[in-house]
Amino acid sequence: MAMDTPPRWDRKMQQRLARGEAAALGEFYDRFASLVHSLAHRVLDDDAAADQVTREVFGYIWENPDDYDPKQGNMRSWVAKLTQRQAVYRLRQAEATAYAETGQGSAEELEQKVRRASVAARADYIVTSMPAPLRAALELAYFQRRDYRQTAADLGVTEDEARRRLRLGLQLLSSANTRALEGSSPPGYGRAL
Repeated sequence: MAMDTPPRWDRKMQQRLARGEAAALGEFYDRFASLVHSLAHRVLDDDAAADQVTREVFGYIWENPDDYDPKQGNMRSWVAKLTQRQAVYRLRQAEATAYAETGQGSAEELEQKVRRASVAARADYIVTSMPAPLRAALELAYFQRRDYRQTAADLGVTEDEARRRLRLGLQLLSSANTRALEGSSPPGYGRAL
């Protein structure tokens, strides 16, 4: 399970990156590289393209640490939003090039593919960003096929609490489909990398 990032860490990391500390970038990379790569891979379904997006996202963060706005959410959310936007941009670019070269497909098919990839990436992001208790309950229910009673026993909480966590986690996940491409770029961070 991923560690929740404390807001104090976010502020200090932003300050260190703004000062140009190479060690800060290494620490930042160690913390978020797997998130960035997995989200990019989820959208692009290509390791090389995901590697490229990962480099682009960390390069952007290194050059623009002041673009992070704590009022918009934690640093993990910012990184995920940057990644999703860049990966969707790359997917559109690759699909448009393939369409131009082969003449197969249509603009509607391209947008459907982008929408599906964006929804999947948003769902992954929602799961990795949700509080650890909700994520743990969903992981038990989904991956280990536990019902709410078994989930409650495994987590050491009441059955009512397990149901509440599962319900809230599922409600958050349901927003992945409805909010995936609102305006095509994530709210709060509108400019391209």
